[in-house]
Amino acid sequence: MSSIRYCPVCKEYTLEEKCRVCGGNTVVKKPARFSPEDRYGSYRVSLKRMERSEGT
Repeated sequence: MSSIRYCPVCKEYTLEEKCRVCGGNTVVKKPARFSPEDRYGSYRVSLKRMERSEGT
């Protein structure tokens, strides 16, 4: 199982140990902590819907 990685230099997400954009080292990015009072949940849902509609 792969962990999502983050490049602190160019702020890109990847699964690789080296950033594909700038070639810098990436770090493991921990997921956000779960909260029942998710203030940004509606934004995430609408973003996923937009991405799905653009893909078709």
